[in-house]
Amino acid sequence: MFLFRWVARLLTLIIIIALVAPGYAASKVWRAAHNPIVRSADVIVVLGAAQLNGRPGDTLEARLVEAKRIFDLGLAPKIITVGARAPGDRTTEAAAGKAWLRTQGVPTTKIIAIEKGRDTLVSTKAYTAFMKKEMVSDVIIVTDPFHCQRAMTMANDQGIVSTCSPVQTGPNMISNSGFKYLLRETAAYLVYITVGRRGIQVSDHLPGVDIITKVIP
Repeated sequence: MFLFRWVARLLTLIIIIALVAPGYAASKVWRAAHNPIVRSADVIVVLGAAQLNGRPGDTLEARLVEAKRIFDLGLAPKIITVGARAPGDRTTEAAAGKAWLRTQGVPTTKIIAIEKGRDTLVSTKAYTAFMKKEMVSDVIIVTDPFHCQRAMTMANDQGIVSTCSPVQTGPNMISNSGFKYLLRETAAYLVYITVGRRGIQVSDHLPGVDIITKVIP
């Protein structure tokens, strides 16, 4: 009888967690997207997205537009672009971002291209490692609204203080981001905070797959 009660209580606890955890994660993702807190920092980081032969795609361009806007406001003295090349590409997301910013009048000396990472975690580890070498610790992340919470959490886990300035234009601005994007980021955030911190990586850029996990060697 005691064993039955113990199993019943354990199952009840598991069910409660299974019901509560997604709601908690969704609320965090939603709040970060709709109530961003942006303040002065050491650097602005533009997370990578698709580019075509050196020309930023619509998603990446929207992030670059937002990065330049807050750079022009004087919120940070430098911009870091992040992102490697996809198979078959002749250049990287980071290089395409840097080139675009130069054409918009941002001085070359104010832009750092880190040509690493094709998912959020790898990109985060790359730019936070650079920041630590430069002895700076405060970043404004520029990305899509529903991506903000996960991006900030990963940066914080690397010992970097972060805020997020979500895009205000482009296909993934808040008014264009549908319920599917919220669900995707809720799932990715939930996976990261539960198992991602224990060596399971959330990959953003595998062909035909929205969210997939793999064990980091």
